[in-house]
Amino acid sequence: MDTIRAVYEQQKYMYDNRTHSVPDRIVSVSQPFVRPIVRGKAGKSVEFGAKLDISVVDGWTRLECCSFDAYNEAGNLREMAERFRAREGHYPSRILADKIYRNRENLSYCKAHGIRLYGPALGRPKKGETRDKAQDYRDECERVEVERRFSLAKRKCGMGLVTAKLRETAAHVIAMSVLVLNLRKIQCALLRMLTYLLAIFLPKEKWAIVQQTLIITWCHLSGYGC
Repeated sequence: MDTIRAVYEQQKYMYDNRTHSVPDRIVSVSQPFVRPIVRGKAGKSVEFGAKLDISVVDGWTRLECCSFDAYNEAGNLREMAERFRAREGHYPSRILADKIYRNRENLSYCKAHGIRLYGPALGRPKKGETRDKAQDYRDECERVEVERRFSLAKRKCGMGLVTAKLRETAAHVIAMSVLVLNLRKIQCALLRMLTYLLAIFLPKEKWAIVQQTLIITWCHLSGYGC
C-alpha cells in the first residue's frame, strides 16, 4: 500500500507540473527499488534492473559497483583505481575502459598517477599528432575482455535471468554470478593441468578419444561454441 501511495503521488506530481519525469520514479509495484535506465540502444531505449561495473585483472573478475539507480559510470574510476592500489600496493599501469570514462577529471587523475587511460585525447587531434595504431588495436582487443565477461555471465552464470524479488537478494545473485565466473577460470586451469598429465601417461590410442572430450568440456567452461 505504501508503494501504491508513492506511485499515486508521483503521477499526480507529473500531472500537476506537466512533466514526464520525477526523482526516484517507481516503475514496478513488486520491485519499487528498480529504476528506468536510459540506454539509447536500438530497440531498447530504456532498460530496467541493476547497473554494475566490473574490472578484469589478470583474468580475474571483480564486482566494483552494483546499483539499481541510474548513475554515471565515469564517477567510479577514481575509487576503483584507489581500491586497486590498496590491494596491489601500486596504481595500475593502464586502464582499458569505455569512452564514457574519458572525461577531463579522469584524464587528469590518471596523468597525475602515471596511469595510461585507453583512447584518443579529447577534442580535435593536434596538428602533427601520430598515434600508435598497433598499440590501439591491442588495447581494443584486450578491452573487449570486459564485454566478454558480461556476455559469459549472462549466458552461463545466471546474470541474464535474475528472478530474485528483493533488492538484497537480487544483488546477491549478481555477486554470485561474478563468483561463478572466477570459479570457471579455476576449472579451466585444472582442466589444462589434467590434459597435460593425461597426455603424458595415457597411451596414444586412448588419448585421441579423451582429448576430444576435454576439448568439448573446455569450450563449455570458456563460453565458446563447439
